Amino acid sequence: MTTHSDTPGRSATSGSAVGRPTPLTAATVTQRPSGMPIHKYGPYEAVDIPDRTWPDNRITVAPRWLSTDLRDGNQALIDPMSPARKREMFDLLVRMGYKEIEVGFPSSGQTDFDFVRSIIEEGAIPEDVTISVLTQAREELIERTVESLRGAHRATVHLYNATAPTFRRVVFRGTKEQVKQIAVDGTRLVVEYADKILGDETVFGYQYSPEIFTDTELDFALEVCEGVMDVWQPEEGREIILNLPATVERSTPSTHADRFEWMSRRLSRREHICLSVHPHNDRGTAVAAAELAIMAGADRIEGCLFGQGERTGNVDLVTLGMNLFSQGVDPQIDFSQIDEIRRTAEYCNQMEIHPRHPYAGDLVYTAFSGSHQDAIKKGFEALEASAAEQGKTVDEVEWAVPYLPIDPKDVGRSYEAVIRVNSQSGKGGIAYVLKNDHNLDLPRRMQIEFSKTIQAKTDAEGGEVTPGQIWAAFQDEYLPTDDNRWGRIALRSAQTSTTSEGSDALTVEAVVDGAETVLTGTGNGPLAAFFDALASIDVDVRLLDYSEHTLSEGAASQAAAYIECAIDGQVLWGVGIDANIVRASLKAVVSAVNRARR
Repeated sequence: MTTHSDTPGRSATSGSAVGRPTPLTAATVTQRPSGMPIHKYGPYEAVDIPDRTWPDNRITVAPRWLSTDLRDGNQALIDPMSPARKREMFDLLVRMGYKEIEVGFPSSGQTDFDFVRSIIEEGAIPEDVTISVLTQAREELIERTVESLRGAHRATVHLYNATAPTFRRVVFRGTKEQVKQIAVDGTRLVVEYADKILGDETVFGYQYSPEIFTDTELDFALEVCEGVMDVWQPEEGREIILNLPATVERSTPSTHADRFEWMSRRLSRREHICLSVHPHNDRGTAVAAAELAIMAGADRIEGCLFGQGERTGNVDLVTLGMNLFSQGVDPQIDFSQIDEIRRTAEYCNQMEIHPRHPYAGDLVYTAFSGSHQDAIKKGFEALEASAAEQGKTVDEVEWAVPYLPIDPKDVGRSYEAVIRVNSQSGKGGIAYVLKNDHNLDLPRRMQIEFSKTIQAKTDAEGGEVTPGQIWAAFQDEYLPTDDNRWGRIALRSAQTSTTSEGSDALTVEAVVDGAETVLTGTGNGPLAAFFDALASIDVDVRLLDYSEHTLSEGAASQAAAYIECAIDGQVLWGVGIDANIVRASLKAVVSAVNRARR
């Protein structure tokens, strides 16, 4: 029987579909209006610069860096840093190699003023590091700000005032000339108070920011900067820093670069200007905006570690520096221990770094896909073969491994180690305290386990958990003390020997359920022998993971052992500390066993 159909793709002589599928085209994919109030917003203003040169430029040397973690980053925290956490952050930035650090807003309150004084008076600032302090353009604030720098070896005052039309109209209700005069008068006051208060021992610098540069008319921003320079008089040996902040990110990174090239071309005395870029991340493109601004003539980048800052954050200095490193450009900042940097930042900011954060997240060198893992494995093998052919080590040849833009070992990671922690802990602050204060380097899964104890504590008590409280909670959970003994078993002594069959024999003197007891067992190693001995008191233990390290150097050094065990159906970690690594391991087993019955 003959059939007929008007359906596309079907034969006129058959009931089965034998034609080709309809091809996907723009006509078959139709986006519909969102219904959102787009009439409220206008496009960003383009820059008329048809002969722009920045697209052909490349970044071949590191820019100058300024960290504003202690000022811009700190003011954006739910719980601003305590003086101790501020000092921890400052010391970290110095160790990493930052030579310009904005340390506070000393006229905003006594806390910031006292911190600036403390790092000066305690000699915490290396002679090649310049500290910077922020101030608004009011005389009493300028005086207080300069006063905070008394005795500093190298210091910069950073003055700002808003220049954008919305601020002129809504906030200040002033004319362009009045807004420009604020900047000019403020600069004059900085000069006067620096001459009055600071002595010859201080190498003094000045920075000016036309705040909300991204919304300010370019010709007016140029006019204000020129007026400021007329007062400061930059010349050979007398630099001025002109910082052009993307206080709110408004445009594409390309337009941001156009604005910098426009300004860089037109500023007088350009050879005596450090042109600084300060991007925020409102559109999610701060890193690109910073890089393109450098290509367009900027000399310096201001930002925060891991992008800390108001709203979506300041530009991320770690990502920027590592981007240079990944292209064979020395960032002149040391990121070789990126986990330590991350833990310190999390501790100081009390904010976690996302596991997918570029270069530093727990998961950024981890491949879950089998095809990715296979490609990486083959990449490592090819790299090793190439190095061998050249008679070099792997570290001496150009890195080329699929899916890994850099060698994880260059930032203190290894591919194998990261695979083991692909259920991200995100608890770096707690781990940092234990590592920094007690030299305990907890395995990642143990960090996750212990973090639940701290979370329960904060949920119950509220407020900040101090390093002392973290250590007390850790001892209470894993390390019974003379003042706080708990658990079924207390280890007295242990002796090992070898059986005639070559196995390890273990004799343990212990207190079990309050009674002095001798336990014996055999096995392939002291741990296996101890598990055998514990079976005699009906404790079933199976080893899942083991880690150890010394706590310090020298003959009197102690060792820490971490053991993950399956105990009567539970999975628990135990910790042992002892001068003898075998006893430390046995103590770790006892710790886990005691926790199972606690």
